Amino acid sequence: MTIDSTEDLFVDGLKHAYYTEQRLVDALEELEGTSTSEELKSGFAEHREETKNQIDRLETVFEHVDASPEGEEDPVVEGMIEAHEEFVDKDPSDEALDRFNIAAGQKSEHYEIAVYGNLIPMADQLGMDDAADTLEETLREEQDELEALSEMGEQFDYGELEVSE
Repeated sequence: MTIDSTEDLFVDGLKHAYYTEQRLVDALEELEGTSTSEELKSGFAEHREETKNQIDRLETVFEHVDASPEGEEDPVVEGMIEAHEEFVDKDPSDEALDRFNIAAGQKSEHYEIAVYGNLIPMADQLGMDDAADTLEETLREEQDELEALSEMGEQFDYGELEVSE
């Protein structure tokens, strides 16, 4: 696909967002499964359900632009998933894994915020007010999730992690 207009760029961005959300449904299940903190498990489970709703919203936006909903592989997302797999393979303590999972969640939220933060002005410029509003709703959810994860990170008890000498 040749990208030579704002609309082409917007659709390409939607494809990356769609791919990201679809991959994160599985990744959130993995984060939930590897976490030991009940609060963290619950947070990842809730965000997984929210992510499914975000996928539905993206499908609505694809309809607005008369494009079929399809994802385009995103190496950033694949890199974050691979980094988590590599960390789990190191057989970390439960506490270290919980803290790593918080950081992994924060990284993905920052990335998603950047994705939606770039799509919204394009939708606005294209006069796609409904699409912009739909994407804005998802952006707010991603910001809320980042805030929740950041609070968990700030409250994390590092005293439970052993100090290596």
